[in-house]
Amino acid sequence: MDWLNSLFFGTGVPHSIFILTLAIALGIFLSHHLKFKGITLGITWILFCAIAFSHFGMHLDPMVETFAKDFGLILFVYSIGLQVGPSFFSSFGKGGIKLNLLAGSIVFLGCLTAYLIHLLSGVDIATMTGVLFGAVTNTPGLGAAQQAFTDTTGIINPNIASGYAMAYPLGVVGIIFVILALRWLFRIKLDKEEERLKAESDVQKEISHIDILLANPQVEGASIKELSSLCNINLIVSRLVRPSGEDEMPDVETVLHVGDRVRVVVDKEHEKSVLLLGMQTTIQTDPKQQAHLVSRHIVVTKPELNGKRIGDLNVRATYHVSITRIRRAGIELLATRDLHLQLGDRILVVGEERAVNKVEKLFGNSTKRLDVPNLASIFLGIAVGVVLGALPIMLPGLSQPFKLGIAGGSLIVAILLGCFGPKMHIITYTTSSANLMIREIGIAMFLAAVGFGAGKTFIPTLLDGGYIWIGYGVIITLVPLLIVGTIGRLWLKLDYFTLMGLIAGSTTDPPALAYATSLSSTNDRAAVAYSTVYPLTMFLRVLSGQMMILFFL
Repeated sequence: MDWLNSLFFGTGVPHSIFILTLAIALGIFLSHHLKFKGITLGITWILFCAIAFSHFGMHLDPMVETFAKDFGLILFVYSIGLQVGPSFFSSFGKGGIKLNLLAGSIVFLGCLTAYLIHLLSGVDIATMTGVLFGAVTNTPGLGAAQQAFTDTTGIINPNIASGYAMAYPLGVVGIIFVILALRWLFRIKLDKEEERLKAESDVQKEISHIDILLANPQVEGASIKELSSLCNINLIVSRLVRPSGEDEMPDVETVLHVGDRVRVVVDKEHEKSVLLLGMQTTIQTDPKQQAHLVSRHIVVTKPELNGKRIGDLNVRATYHVSITRIRRAGIELLATRDLHLQLGDRILVVGEERAVNKVEKLFGNSTKRLDVPNLASIFLGIAVGVVLGALPIMLPGLSQPFKLGIAGGSLIVAILLGCFGPKMHIITYTTSSANLMIREIGIAMFLAAVGFGAGKTFIPTLLDGGYIWIGYGVIITLVPLLIVGTIGRLWLKLDYFTLMGLIAGSTTDPPALAYATSLSSTNDRAAVAYSTVYPLTMFLRVLSGQMMILFFL
């Protein structure tokens, strides 16, 4: 039985791989089966399993532990960067600035609260930084803080991971508690909140149309594009019926003739300009044509559409189809005019089959192009990120150069590649499943390695007064969210669903988002707010983790 004992309690690479993967597998199993009223700690169970293994004498080879932790962190933050990159800069567009400022305030107030507790309690700043990121359930920030400490001091501080582990469980619960507390505090009733949103103007319903019998001689032989210049408006023709009764699906190059009947999409401001083309009439809808309406999922695969607003494409007006939903990174979003497209978005299109076929060509829908990830760009990007993270940067107030580290460098490079890569003909897109696989493997390796490193001192630290860190974590969780949530509701008049999405996104907490979206099936405000603030928040969390260590250590 010596071989079995050496497998669990021995040394070397095979032993390390065995207990590392065993801890990961057990942690994932517990994340799926241990829930309390639908709330779970998720894959953070991997961290607790690794701590338990290490406490009972199962340790990793030091080189394997270092590699698993650093490379796992790189894979995790790099895949996140690729995911959020396409929407990172567009998230500051209309309505996004306000939400991102609120999310940034939550990040700042969290750091300030942790620093004040450090001053008042005397707990060292490294430990308090770990408590901070456990309280806001943000693992990349933990990784950045650990690496910054190691780069600065040359040693590994297990208390950072211990603080994170102690604060994390109540961090998950605390975020959802704030959502409930704000609802009680402001006496919010969900049905009235939904009625308020329904009463607001819907951009999809503002579009009206007018049917015109073309009679102006200037129309004869002119294309729709030429008539747009003539009328000094963007003339959008969604339907064309020839004098013979033939029904066509027009585009901007379609030539018009006197006697044609056209359906023009227009607002009230330009109705008079359109009526100069002829006289108002009515185009009857063919029941047979209605019967041929289809719905189809189309994948955005054309790089030039990355970052484009749906409203700028005039899809509904030009092709007489409706885009109802967009699925992005596992989140369902409403297809509003102001929503920016990302490469890989799956859009649900409803309309007449011929029109849907044209829309399919517009968006690409070449899934074969995206099914195979471009591994060269992924690994080259990681290499560039490591180089960027190692560059020394002099900042005022620091006695030594500041470095972004492998986490910060990889995240920045991934965001830039995700945003600008398609414009430079660099395909960085991976399918949602592939991106999720890379991300989950990375975070699993990182959490397991961190747990094995912290496990030796976790229980002694807990019994020696470390349990009070749990209380500090609760304060860090509640105070910033309650302050900003109150400001958002009272002064900025945010609807409750957007407020929930803001809170979940500013803590990058999927369980909170799942709870928020479960409260309403009639709108996607929570998911939209989450996806709006998530990119900047993730970047600020990683950066703040390093800053807390470098400025206050």
